[in-house]
Amino acid sequence: MAQFTDFNNSLAALKSTSDIALKKDADSVKQSIKNLILTNKGERLMQPDLGCKIRNLLFENFTPQTTLTARQIITETIEKYEPRAELINIAISPAPDNNYLFITILFNLINNQDQQVLDLEIERIR
Repeated sequence: MAQFTDFNNSLAALKSTSDIALKKDADSVKQSIKNLILTNKGERLMQPDLGCKIRNLLFENFTPQTTLTARQIITETIEKYEPRAELINIAISPAPDNNYLFITILFNLINNQDQQVLDLEIERIR
């Protein structure tokens, strides 16, 4: 039985029951972390502090300080808003010519010591 469940972001229906599909356990937490990182602060109605200011860094010059700041922002966001995850490491590889960051997040679920990996590419869209 799954300990953690969330709605699937696609809101796809199951063919057998027409219910909304669910994400379970590690997939649920991965989806939540991705949503937190891709949500800009102030974007959620009635929750102005929810989210991450990572997209602002895509308009900065890529320096070691930029990478350190991105890691700090992501760490604070996950630790504050995703209690189901225990962070192990965050690796950030900037691609300055393409204005994007490749982010790898390693974490454990709070009830499981199996290491989970979430890879994200965040790019400038303007």
